[in-house]
Formats: sequence, C-alpha cells, structure tokens
Amino acid sequence: MMKNDLSAAHSKKAEDIIASVRSNEKGLSEQEAANRLDEFGLNVLPSAEKEGVLKLFFKHFNDLLIYILIAAAVVTALLGHWVDTAVILGVVVINAIIGFIQEGKAERALAGIREMLSLHALAARDGDWVEIEAEKLVPGDIVRLRSGDRVPADLRLIRATSLRIEESALTGESVPSSKNIDPCPPEAGVGDRTCMAFSGSLVTAGRGVGVVVATGPDTQIGRINKMIAEVEKIATPLTRQMHSFGKILSFFIVGMAVIMGIIGWLLHGMPPTELFMAAIGFAVAAIPEGLPAILTITLALGVQSMARRNAITRKLNAVETLGSVTVICSDKTGTLTKNEMTVRHVITRNNTFETEGTGYSPEGHVFMQDNGEKTSLHDCSELQRLVEIMAVCNDSKIVQRDGHWRVTGEPTEGALRTLARKAGFDDSPYERIDAVPFESENKFMATLNHIPDGTTRVLLKGAPDRLLDRCAFEYDQKEGVQPLNRPFWEAEIERLGNKGLRVLAAAARDVEENKTGIEIPDLDNEMTFIGLVGIIDPPRPEAITAIKVCHQAGIKVKMITGDHAGTAAAIGAEMGIGDASHAVTGTEIENASDEQLRLIAAENDVFARTSPEHKLRLVKALQADMEVVAMTGDGVNDAPALKRADVGVAMGVKGTEATKEAADIVLADDNFTSIEQAVEEGRTIYDNLRKAILFILPTNGAEALVILTAVIFGLALPLTPVQILWVNMVTAVTLALALAFEPPEPGVMQRPPRDPNAPIIGAAFLWRIGFVSLLIGGATITVFVVEKYYLDVTEALAQTLAVNTLVCGQVFYLFNSRYLHESSLSISRILSNKIAWVTVGALALLQLIFVYAPFMHTLFGSASLELRHWLLPLAIGAGAFMVIEVEKAITRLILASR
Repeated sequence: MMKNDLSAAHSKKAEDIIASVRSNEKGLSEQEAANRLDEFGLNVLPSAEKEGVLKLFFKHFNDLLIYILIAAAVVTALLGHWVDTAVILGVVVINAIIGFIQEGKAERALAGIREMLSLHALAARDGDWVEIEAEKLVPGDIVRLRSGDRVPADLRLIRATSLRIEESALTGESVPSSKNIDPCPPEAGVGDRTCMAFSGSLVTAGRGVGVVVATGPDTQIGRINKMIAEVEKIATPLTRQMHSFGKILSFFIVGMAVIMGIIGWLLHGMPPTELFMAAIGFAVAAIPEGLPAILTITLALGVQSMARRNAITRKLNAVETLGSVTVICSDKTGTLTKNEMTVRHVITRNNTFETEGTGYSPEGHVFMQDNGEKTSLHDCSELQRLVEIMAVCNDSKIVQRDGHWRVTGEPTEGALRTLARKAGFDDSPYERIDAVPFESENKFMATLNHIPDGTTRVLLKGAPDRLLDRCAFEYDQKEGVQPLNRPFWEAEIERLGNKGLRVLAAAARDVEENKTGIEIPDLDNEMTFIGLVGIIDPPRPEAITAIKVCHQAGIKVKMITGDHAGTAAAIGAEMGIGDASHAVTGTEIENASDEQLRLIAAENDVFARTSPEHKLRLVKALQADMEVVAMTGDGVNDAPALKRADVGVAMGVKGTEATKEAADIVLADDNFTSIEQAVEEGRTIYDNLRKAILFILPTNGAEALVILTAVIFGLALPLTPVQILWVNMVTAVTLALALAFEPPEPGVMQRPPRDPNAPIIGAAFLWRIGFVSLLIGGATITVFVVEKYYLDVTEALAQTLAVNTLVCGQVFYLFNSRYLHESSLSISRILSNKIAWVTVGALALLQLIFVYAPFMHTLFGSASLELRHWLLPLAIGAGAFMVIEVEKAITRLILASR
C-alpha cells in the first residue's frame, strides 16, 4: 500500500483504489484495521511542541534596546542608586508583561485545525456498518457519508447520490462542490477533484460512500497543518529598524565613553575613579531608557485604537507593520465579497431585469434594466413564472438571526429565495406533491406542485445546457408559448458567463391534475423554457472604495482565490483589481520556477484555483522582491500564507479558528475596509514613533554633550548620573507619551509606503537631533558655568538649574516635535493635543517636587530655587522653540527646491 499511489487517487478508478488499499466494499476486518492502526497511527493531526510560559515570557527580553536598559540598571546598581535600579528594572518587566499578555505568543493555530476534524465516523467493519471514533480510521476503511456529516478522512468516493460537499475552508470556492465517482485528470487541483471527499469538509446534501486513502498528517488538511508548523515568520520592518538602530547606538555609546575617558586622562590627568564616574554618567546620559517603554505603549495604544475600528491585534508589532505594507493579498470569498450568493441578473424572452441589494437580505427591488423602473410580478408574467419556479422548486430558506439574514441550505437556493422575497412572491399556497432531487449527474432539480389557480405543474431548475436539452418551447408573454429559440438563449448564457456569473435556468410544464408522482422521464422533450438568472458572490461596495484608497496610498491589491478563473477575473475587474481578461491559475503557478513566479507575482493581480502551497509561494515571491505583504483570508487553506506574510489578517466572523490563530490581526467585521483603516492607523503609529524618537534622543544628546564638554574642559559635572536618569524618565514617561496620542498627519493615505529598508532615522532627522542636542545642551552647560563659576552659587543649585533648563527645553521642543516638517506656529496646532498639555502639567508638578521636596534633595542632590531661577530656563526654552521653527522652515524650503 504505497502513499504515492494514493496521492493520485483522484485520477484512478474507484475499484483500482479499493484494490490498491487491499480492501473491499464490505470493509476491513477488526483485526486488519487494528494492524493498520499500528502501521499508520491514529487519524489525528500531530500536536506542536508548546513552549513553556517562562520561555514565552523571557523571549520579550531578547531585544538589544532592552539589553541597553538592563545595562543602565546595572550601572545604577554599581553606583548604589537602588531606587533608580528598581525603576529601570520595573520598566523592563512591565514592557515584557505588556508584550506577553497582548501577543499571547502560544500558537493555537494547529489546535484550531484539529477542532475541524470529525469526532465519529460510520465505517464498514466485518461487513457491518458501525459507528467508530474517527481517530481509529485507517487507509482501506469504507466510510458512509450523509448530509450534515463532517468528512472524517480523505476519501475516494465509490458511490455518490446527490452528494454536495462544502469545501470553502480548503478551496476558497463559494458554493458546495458536486461530487461523483468519475476519475479526474491527474493535474486537477484540490477544488477540481470531484471524486474526492476531504477531511474536515462538510456534507451539505446527498449521501455517499468512500474508501479512506489518507488519514491524519497525510490528509489535505494535515498537509496544511504541517505547512503552518514549518512556515518561518520573518522580522517586521520596525523590528529590523530598531535592531539596527540599537546596535549603532550601543557602539556609539561605548566608543564615545572610551574616547571621553582618554581625553580626560590626557588633557587633565583626571584620576581613574573620577574618569570612571564621568564615563558612567555619559553612558547613562546617552541611553534612552524610556524608549522601549514608549515604543510598547505607543503600539498598545494603537492596538486599542484599531480595536475601535474592528481590527483586533494579536501581536503588537503587527500594528506598525501594517503602516509599511506595500502589497495586500486578499482572499476573494468573504473578504472582498460577502460570501453570500446574490441574483444579479434575470433574463426572460422579452426582458432583462436587475436586482437591488446584496447578500441574503431581502431588501431591495427587481427593476427593468432598460428604464430602471421597479417591476411588479402582476405587470410581467415572464418574471412571475421564472420567480415561481426558482422559489417553489427550492429546499432552502432564509432566516434573520441576530440582525443578519442567513441561509439554511444551499447558498445558491438561498439567493433564489431572496430574489423571490424582493419580487414580492409568496410560495405558501403552493403544495408540493413530489420531487426529483438534485444530482450531480443530472444537474437539475424538479418538483411537482399544485398551483393556486388549480393547475398541476412540473417546475424545473438547473444547469442551462441540461434544461435546453429538455425543452421544445419557450414562454413569451406577448406571443404565449413558442418554439424554442436555442441560439438566443445560448448567446445570453455565454454573455452572463463572461461576467463571471453562475447561470441557472428555469423551465415548466403543466400536467394532468391527478398526477401524483414525477420521474426523470417526465422531464424530457416537452418542457417550456422560461428564463435565466445570473448569480454571483457580490463584491462588498465598501471594499471597492477601500481598494481605491489603497491604490492612492501606493499599495497594490492582489486577489488570490480558489474560485474559478472566469469568476475571479470578473470580480477583480469589478473591484478595480487586475484585468477582466486574465487570471493566473494554480496550474501556471505550479509550473513556474521561483524566478518566474517572482515576475508573475509582480505583473499580475488576480490568481485563481490556488492551493495553500500556491498562496504560500506567492507570498514568498512578493517578499523576495522586497515587498511588505499583508495577507487576508478566512479558510484553513489561507493559514500557512497568513503566518508567512509580514501581516496576517484573518476574518473574525466567518474565519476558521485555525486562520485566526495563525493571523496577526483579526477583523471583527470581515470587511476589507477595516484593513485599509488599519493601514492608516499603522502609518499614524509609525509617524508617532518617529516623533517620540525624534523627541527623546535630543534629551540624551544634550545630556551626553554636557558631560562630554565638562570632561574636555575639566569642569565639575553639571549633571550627576542620577539627575540624568531623572530627566530621562520623567520626560519619557510624561512628555514623550503625549506623542502616542497624535492624530494622523495630513495626507497620510496619499503618500507611498515607506521603504522597509530605510533607517528609522534618516539624514534630515539626524541633523535635527544633532541641532537640537547642541542647542539645548549648549544652553544647559552655559547656565551651569555662569551660575557656578561667575555667580558663585552652590554646585547643587547650579546643577538644579541645569536640570530645569534641560527640562524646559524639552517641554518647548515637544511642540516642535508634534509636526515633523510642518510649522507648529499656530494656536490651533499648539492646542490640538490636549494630552500634551496634561503631560506638561504633570511634568511641572514632578519638577516642583524635584526642586522643593527635602527627600528629593537627599535622593537627587537638588536644591530649592528662587523665582528668577525659573524665569531663565523658561526663556531659554521659548527661544529654542523659535530657533527650531526657523530650522524647520529652512528645511522645508530646501526639500521643496529639490
């Protein structure tokens, strides 16, 4: 029994497969089943190894900036400042706790897939049908399927009666697949293997019998499970940028501390202990202790903001990564479309109608295509007869639950029920006498009914070609029953099909009143053709708008679906994605090399009949071209690609648990518009992070400059290490936090995505940081020198003045930083962020405590100040604000001239 043979089971005859698995239609014996269970193992998916809680928690410390923060804690501990050590370590631990809780790193995707599997199965053992646990099934078992069953393993069907199986979670196809026992071509994709029933899919109608050809990890769903486990998650753009930034900053701090020590020793002969303390002070000054905390808090605030817009974030970094997305790969069914079949067009002999509304909600009307007028069934007998057939020859219902309209039964029949409600048709007076159920071999359904006017009528609906073969006449409301004009109907069928619509036909025939039964021969030759309906899984109107916004923002949108090529191309064109004339198929992807696929992925936007492997390869191909990829989806078949993408986005309402757990973000409303809004939020968050960095680093730069200058000129230290820590922490915790609440910059969705490889701080920002550091640092050391060496105040008082000068400079610089390039010289802009003023007030309170509280004098070496001592730092801060605004104006002119 070779697995390679069974992997092609769809292309071989049923009897050959039964022989290859050494079985028969009476099933296996209990002894043989037990032997095979030992050989193949249980029919379950393997569990992934779980990481321990401690390991998951401590993974959040594995970051270079966190290492720098821990180094700062070690330095303060060596200095004996245990309070500061506790504060810094507290920041580190809180940072880890926030990440641990928010991300919930444990991967539950595999568990979500396992929940899809059937718990029990009806199998033939020793010639009898017995119910066994699905996990005990083995290759060669004969299994019976009935409507409502979850398929327990991959089966090669050997009998099928009206069997339809819903496979959208595996294939992405909107409607259940009709099954038969005929072999399929060897190259057929999963969605085209009509003689197979796949583990985890759901039987929606009919019955069947199949032989098990794959269990557990060898099933199609098992292969997806394995792909999820093997997919490597790549680093986010922010992670890469912050890692690079942290490395550069670390080397700079260590290098400058060494250079400063050498200068102090060579120029001034400073003793080793003093040099060591100065170097420690410089290192503490240069380390942005608050940056990791601000980074995490900004992302966490972004998570809350996105949740209010129906995007639930499972992983913090995903918030920012969305802002750098260059390509959105979207599943079609349920994401760009509603996953609710809708009748779009109705064709009769003399009229063409269109319908309002989408989905199963019966809101809207049927109107004439020519003049747009609402149509009544009383005014158009052609429409009345067609709607009668579609509604009465129908086994499904639409019901309203929790404010949403849902279908009970076949989605296509649900669409026909909705059409009838929109047209105002009431089927309650119709009495069904008999029926011929839908079977895949016939592709039609028929009912025998008593009509309210006393007539007994056969109603027939199904595939247009099958109904045309059974009709000799057509109905014309002007001329009555006429001979069938087959070319006319074939042209209409082709026209609807070219639009990507699923086409159904309707026919009828009156019979004798006392007829009590109906069989297939009753449907031959003498039927009257009534008309056609074109059905589609309609695009979400709001998604079309969202796609336009994405294009304006320089983001490419690609549709990757398991549906048919014609349908995919038509929907794509309607939504503004790709070309209606072409969709790349799974077969083309399969046959392409990795290099060829990179070109195909770059040049095309619509991909159809794709398998999970195809979706994963497409994401990898786009990433190989340095694209930042967001992948959306709702089915199990989407999970591997979601996990590999830079940002995986799952549907919260219709998405499977496996897909949600593999994703970074879950949309609570399954709406593509929420993705576009999340991208806008991501861009805003990145802007705010840059503002925070641009604000925090000049504080460190100014402090480092003060220490460096003091060592070079042999001065007393204007700032002690513990005072530096105070400034760093209070400005980061208060002022920098205000920047996390900044609203979006003007035109945030009119600019192209940022280069993911660009540094988080470019040349212009480096200049700004250096300029502001020099400005505030120079002012701080000047105040210290004048007060201590010329006005002869105490060192504690001079240092307190230096601290206040530094803090006031930062307060005013906060308002410069709120707009990266635009002017801040506007009352409305200065007052627009209320949180900024709250943080300024909090900082003022903290500084008053720093200056006047006796215990702070003891802890930080500060001293009480007079009124004039407050006016000088405030004046310096206001002057720095104006100088920086002049610098911004000059920078704008330079950029505009390029």
